[in-house]
Amino acid sequence: MGQILTIRILLLGLACWALPFLASFAFYDRTGNLQVDIFLFKSIMIVFGGLVGAWLLLAAFRRIEPGFSSGLILGLTWFALNCVLDLAVLVAAMGVGAGEWLTGIGLRYLMIPIMAAAMGSLAARQVK
Repeated sequence: MGQILTIRILLLGLACWALPFLASFAFYDRTGNLQVDIFLFKSIMIVFGGLVGAWLLLAAFRRIEPGFSSGLILGLTWFALNCVLDLAVLVAAMGVGAGEWLTGIGLRYLMIPIMAAAMGSLAARQVK
């Protein structure tokens, strides 16, 4: 993988984390209190995160060779990046407990490599 392609993949992975993170601010007031029901918030964030993830995966597979392996590598890269950013921002800076993060957010990030590998595999079938 070339350096420019690697930077592009990392930037797309950063967007995969940053767009839902920034969108979440719309649901909190200035004092940090959630303004909607927690279950509604989580549902909205899962749907929005899925939409962003699908759009970014489509953008990524325009430049990389599709396939299960490339999708899995891409997904694991974005998974690691999302976890590191979340641990730095939510756990370290905002004081969310590590256990709370893992059960409330972290496990959901496993969808990133799963969907990336599936999309890569499906895209490879379309190329043939």
